[in-house]
Amino acid sequence: MNPDSRSRRVVITGMGVISPSGNDLATFWGNVSRGISAAGPVTRFDVSRLPTRIAGEVKGFDGSKFIKGKKPGRFDLTVQYSVAAATLAAEDARLDLNSIHPDRVCVIEGTTLSGSESVARVVKTYANPGNNFRTLHPYHVIGGYCGEGSSTISLTLGIRGHALTCCSGCASGNDAIGQAFRNIQAGEADAAVAGGSEELHELLHVGFCRIRSMTERNDNPAGSARPFDRNRDGFFLGEGAVFLVLEELSHALCRGARIYVEVAGYGRSAEAYHATDPHPDGRGYTQALDKAIADARILPSEVDYINAHGSGTPLNDPIETKAIKQVFKDHARRLSISATKPIHGHLMGASGAVEALATVLSIHHSLIPPTINLTDPDVGCDLDYVADEARPHPVGVALNLNAGFGGRYACLVFRKFSG
Repeated sequence: MNPDSRSRRVVITGMGVISPSGNDLATFWGNVSRGISAAGPVTRFDVSRLPTRIAGEVKGFDGSKFIKGKKPGRFDLTVQYSVAAATLAAEDARLDLNSIHPDRVCVIEGTTLSGSESVARVVKTYANPGNNFRTLHPYHVIGGYCGEGSSTISLTLGIRGHALTCCSGCASGNDAIGQAFRNIQAGEADAAVAGGSEELHELLHVGFCRIRSMTERNDNPAGSARPFDRNRDGFFLGEGAVFLVLEELSHALCRGARIYVEVAGYGRSAEAYHATDPHPDGRGYTQALDKAIADARILPSEVDYINAHGSGTPLNDPIETKAIKQVFKDHARRLSISATKPIHGHLMGASGAVEALATVLSIHHSLIPPTINLTDPDVGCDLDYVADEARPHPVGVALNLNAGFGGRYACLVFRKFSG
């Protein structure tokens, strides 16, 4: 990156959400700040043979409000969610894309299994001996690739700068926002629509049942996910999308935009250790944290709050805690830390985006959301996790930290905006 590009400050001016915790900012923040879990019985597909039968499903969503002139059903839900959240973010930012040179705006999406439903339809159709290739619907062929969300957002909103999809597991949402931040810093764009999207898919749900990373407390959905607790047994899956509008500061000021926060830094890492398990020393976490803090040009002691990955799996939580202690040293005891996955679920490729939204809103509202269901902290999980109830507190600098399969980690730094 050109050193001169650091003079290009980046701010967030719009946010859009479709999630199990609500399909607008006020509802989402109300549920997250009050610690109201969206977990409930899975209704999308048959889970009767599975050990985990709960998830966080999006309710009350109507894709026809956002996808005009076409049948929303031709698009996978992941794509419908992404278009909806991106549209809401642009509306929230009052961003008139017709007044900006279209080559100066980009869209970056994070996801994991986008297009998988289209692929499944193609396979099922073609596997029928009575069908031939002409039986396949052309759109299901086109829609079966991972980048359909970013291209459909681009087509819907008229964004011509570039359209990119990031897939780095559960770090995808953070990486999408981080790449948009980099693009604007580098002068490649003046504005970006960036975030993540994921639908609750049977293949994903069955797969996580197989590797035993999800909670099996089906009789108590709201109390099932318990990050950092001695009795934790995993997460529940969620779905939805969150997109943010990022802008170069002078661009935002010139049009009189409302500014939520400043994006101050971004760091990512790959620890090359294991396909699913974190390194015992938290190597990937520490590298991402160190890089993000250095990129933001702040001291660790300036950080007030961390929205942790907090997956609630037996391996992750103590290792993430260890990494935080290594990076922040004595200041780790003064940090406020929370994990919001027990509220909205684990949104996979959209996790970084939905948790970035919670982090931004914590700064905006001077309120730290809680880690619910934490009643008996495990050995090694001995930091301040803001258990059970939200905490009013002025947040100047906050981090959002996420980890993805394959040893990939990403961290974003947000700062309260001051001119």
